[in-house]
Parts: sequence; C-alpha cells; structure tokens
Amino acid sequence: MRFCLFLSLLLLSGLFAPSAWAGSGYHTCTGKNGVKIFTNLPCNRQNTSGISGPRDVFYKSKTPAGAIEFSSKPPVGRTYVAVEVGGCPACRLDSTINWTATRLNLTDYAATIAAAAIEHGVDQALVRAIIHAESAFNPDALSRKGAQGLMQLMPGTAGQYGVTDAFDPDQNIKAGVQHLAALLKRYGGDTSLVAAAYNAGEGAVAKYNNTVPPYAETKVYVERVGILQKRYAEAADPAAAVATPVVAAGAPG
Repeated sequence: MRFCLFLSLLLLSGLFAPSAWAGSGYHTCTGKNGVKIFTNLPCNRQNTSGISGPRDVFYKSKTPAGAIEFSSKPPVGRTYVAVEVGGCPACRLDSTINWTATRLNLTDYAATIAAAAIEHGVDQALVRAIIHAESAFNPDALSRKGAQGLMQLMPGTAGQYGVTDAFDPDQNIKAGVQHLAALLKRYGGDTSLVAAAYNAGEGAVAKYNNTVPPYAETKVYVERVGILQKRYAEAADPAAAVATPVVAAGAPG
C-alpha cells in the first residue's frame, strides 16, 4: 500500500466540524484524554482506550473490524497513511506553482476516468484538470471543510451520488464526473461556470447572475482549471486545444 507522507499543521480542535461530516456515514468518537477519532462505525463499537495524544497529524487506517478510522496518533499494529489536510492546491492565492508548466499526470486512474467521462459525456481533460486542481491526484486528500478524495467531494455531494467511501478512487471519480456532467448541463457547457460552481457552489454562481463570482479564490481557481484543461487536452490531442480555450475568470464569453 502506498504511503502518503504529507503532514498537516491543522490543529485537531479545528479540523472536523460536525457539519462537515454530517450525512457522510462517519462518527466522531472521543478516546483517552479527550482525543477524537473519526470513523465509519458507531462509537460503541470502537476501542478508543489506547489512543492518546493529541497530535497535529492525522492518520487514516482500517481497523480489524473493517472501519475506516482517522486518529491523531499512528495506530499500532496496522498500516496507515498520514493524511494531508488542506486540499485544493489550485485554490491557494499564495500558490507558487507555474500552472502553465507544472507537470501533468496523464496516466493515473486512466481507465476509471475514461469510462466515467465517456458514460457521462464529460471531457477527460476537464476531469483531469479538476483532479489536478483539487487534490494533485492524492486519493487521501482531505480539506479543512471536509471535502474528500481525488475530486474533493463534500459529504453531501458524495451521498447524492451513492458514494460509500469517498477515499476510494473509483467511487470518487465516478461521482465527481457525474457532478461535472450535471454542472455542464446546468451551465450549457460553459466550463468557466462549471469550475466556479465546483469551487464556490451553484448558489454563488446564481447570486451573481450566472457569472463567475468575484471571490479571489474562485477567480484564480477558474483560471487555473482552464489552463490545466487546455494543457491536458493538448497532451492527449494537440488539435483538441482549439476546442478548449482558456477563459480568464470574469472575461466575456
């Protein structure tokens, strides 16, 4: 099993707000010394007595009973990954990444992306651009708001598409592509609005009369997704770039 070596500097007390996990199938349980764990089995089926801490790093593992568990201390006797908390590299205003030159990922999850994109009529370049922007292809990515996995699905969105484990790449991609297909239909294929809604929510796009909301994060996100989509399209088929022009956030269509 691959190990993610990303560490979080986010404090335990501010990480998982109950609202972020509502409807996700996870439970917040309290172990020794008040340390919290986040798991998909009810608290009365957990053995939390051995957990002590707290720490600023969060570890994802699977218990012998099959529960997915997040804890503030590395679990003893089982494989775990250190989860990066933060997510969405393309959302960061202080990003130093050169989005016109950063390395593309053309191979990971190719079969799942292709199958889901073809089934739902979504450009594979857009799917890869969103994954790159949201998680940099890290299936264990977790945001401060509770968005999960490759396409950073919020628990409500994951539940809408029948996801039982948002950290499972296949489930995450299939649901994320379905969501993109719904957004493309809603916005008549306008990928700038699709990206804006993916970042800020459909309500924010509606609030500004179906334009890209004037939020700094959303504007840079839309621009970066556009750059990535164009580059992924060019990498797959140079002629396809003609059909995926980069539109700066707020620019006229």
